[in-house]
Amino acid sequence: MSKKVTIDAKGVYYRQLNEQIREAIAAGATEFVLKNVNSQRYIAGAVDGHVKFDLDGVPGQDLGSFMRGPYVRVRANAQDGVGNTMDDGLIVIEGLAGDVVGYAMRGGRIFIKGDVGYRVGIHMKAYMEKLPTIVIGGKAGDFLGEYMAGGILLLLGMFSDKPSEPIAGRSLGTGMHGGVIYVRGTVPQEQIGPGLTAQPVDEADLAVIQGIVKDYAKELKLDAKAIMAESFVKIRPFSHRPYGNLYVPA
Repeated sequence: MSKKVTIDAKGVYYRQLNEQIREAIAAGATEFVLKNVNSQRYIAGAVDGHVKFDLDGVPGQDLGSFMRGPYVRVRANAQDGVGNTMDDGLIVIEGLAGDVVGYAMRGGRIFIKGDVGYRVGIHMKAYMEKLPTIVIGGKAGDFLGEYMAGGILLLLGMFSDKPSEPIAGRSLGTGMHGGVIYVRGTVPQEQIGPGLTAQPVDEADLAVIQGIVKDYAKELKLDAKAIMAESFVKIRPFSHRPYGNLYVPA
């Protein structure tokens, strides 16, 4: 049986807010409703286990950093660093998100309805059965998937505030040496990092995409069939050592 705790975060300094959350978890709380959130950092950071967070407002940087298992829903936008090095769980953002979402993410999933900023999914890595996954419903800034080492980035480009912009910024996938980036529709070749190209997906890819889209659409009350109505391309690293020949030994 869950124990729900409601906290009004209006005017509460982020350290005090996170201390209240830790104390409540220690006392047995498994579900939180946080009202009037306004830029408080590190919410759900390093929280372990099946704890649910429902946020009303815009959380600050590093939401869900290092977390292992919680479910976090943000009913607005989020700032930078969502899911920084997270290990497991699900973060759902009903609006936009900032830069470096999923930095060095090791597991779990992040579902974002709208656009994201720069360097999303950089240094993502997969370990054993863990497969970190980020779905972006809108468009992405520069360096999406930079130095990516594992996991899945799914870029839809559907729910964007920037209709005239390309689906992704410059240098998509630069230096990636693992994982895969799936893009709905097409991505201009000039936006893709050196040595990478967009290739058609195969049936196995489509099965993976369809499974992710089903969960994403359910969480955000979207039409999965409409999302799957367009074709997809994939971007994979051409080598696990993309810069292996860049330097000549002395």
